[in-house]
Amino acid sequence: MALTKAEVEHVAMLARLELSEADVERYTTQLNAILDYAQRLQALDTKDVPPTAHVFPLHNVMRDDRIDPSMDREKIVANAPEEEDGFFRVPRIV
Repeated sequence: MALTKAEVEHVAMLARLELSEADVERYTTQLNAILDYAQRLQALDTKDVPPTAHVFPLHNVMRDDRIDPSMDREKIVANAPEEEDGFFRVPRIV
């Protein structure tokens, strides 16, 4: 299944891309090479290959949920332009 120049131009128009004639020619060639390779992959026998979601066997790669000491509140609000009751005071936006 080969793409035509007209199909590449149509996709470019849908994507609102302005392509020169050289770009259309180049993308037609490149996309057809990709489609040809995908066609070759379809011929592979994969019935004994288990489906995978990831190439590495990853299991819950998140860190442990633990409580760490936080920064001192006075040090944090010391850099604030305005502070009220230990919190940042910011202008009201309505």
